[in-house]
Parts: sequence; structure tokens; C-alpha cells
Amino acid sequence: MDNHMILELAAENRMGGVDNLVNIYWGLSSVLAAGVDGGVVEIGCYQGRTSVLLRMIIDHFAPGRELHVFDSFAGLPAPGPNDTDYTVEGQLATGLDAVRETFARWQVAEPIIHAGWFEETLAVGLPERLCFAYIDGDLYDSVWTSLEAVYGRLSPGAVVIVDDYCDPEKSPRAFPHFPGAKKACTEFFADKPEKMSVLVGSGNLAAGYFRKN
Repeated sequence: MDNHMILELAAENRMGGVDNLVNIYWGLSSVLAAGVDGGVVEIGCYQGRTSVLLRMIIDHFAPGRELHVFDSFAGLPAPGPNDTDYTVEGQLATGLDAVRETFARWQVAEPIIHAGWFEETLAVGLPERLCFAYIDGDLYDSVWTSLEAVYGRLSPGAVVIVDDYCDPEKSPRAFPHFPGAKKACTEFFADKPEKMSVLVGSGNLAAGYFRKN
């Protein structure tokens, strides 16, 4: 995969810049190159621009792997008590056709698309085994639901990246408006052997990851 693909996707993708895409490239390529078993999922795909990168990485390293993407396509749910009022219910609504158009424009094979709220679709739509998950749920409940759904399906060595994971101590410039994402991770991993690590970028990147034991 060439650098120009990352740069072009970053220019098109207002939801994430080069730093975010490079971290995703590192996470997914590392597990595929190592032969970690399982499918690849993106939870919160919006219009599918990050999903295109995932498909390109799969095609390069392990063409037989499935890519599953999940989104309500009705926008974000209402913020809960662990979130701020930075977003409102219904924000970022889009449609399945937007994902299909994105994949057609980049001339890569469509993913398996699961439409609906995460608590309804993840239980029935996730592959039995996972090598990689990209969680972009923004809000506390969405991130918690996603972690709960994927954790037991992760193969040893699998990587999970959580977008909007803001740790102001370790990454002072990180985008701070989705505190529920980090809070959900902190509480979820309180009784788990794995712990989140910060992914740092040159700008206001807010993201974290863990590798399954």
C-alpha cells in the first residue's frame, strides 16, 4: 500500500487525519502479518471512508478476511450522563448508500454492512473470532456496548483501537469533547488483564488501543 493512498483518504475524511489512519494501518497490518485469527470490524463507520482503508489493508495482507461495518445510520443516540452536550441526538445521520458509494469510488469490494443500533446488531452480526476492531462510538454507552460485544470474541494478539479516547495527562492536545469514550474503557477494563494505551499524534488525535492477552 502506498503513502499517497493514506494522504488522499485523509484529505477526504474530515473525521480523521493522517495520524489516525496511520495508527489504524499499524494496528490492522500488524495482526494480519502475524496471522492472528479472525475477522475485521469497524463499529461506527459513518460513510465508510475509514472502512475503505481497512479493506485495502486486508486486500494487501490477507485477502480472504471479512470486513464487517456497523452503524445506526440514524445518527448518534442522545448523549447520556457520562457524555457532554457536544453532540445532539441524530447528528451524523447518513445512509447505507453513502457507504456503498464510497467503496465504489475507491474501487474496492464492499464490506458486510450491519445497520441498526449496536445493542441490536453486534450480538448477531459479529464474526465468531476477531483479529481487529475499530470502535468509533463517540459516547459512553456506545463504546461500552461495543467493548462488551467484541471482547469475548478477540483472538489472542488481536488489536482494538478506540477512537475519541482522550487522556489529557498523557496526550494534552487530544480532542476532549467525548469523555465518555475513555470513561467506558476505564470502567470496562477495571477487572481485565489488558489496559488501554494512548495513541499520540501530531495534532489533537484522541485514540487508544489494547492488545488481547
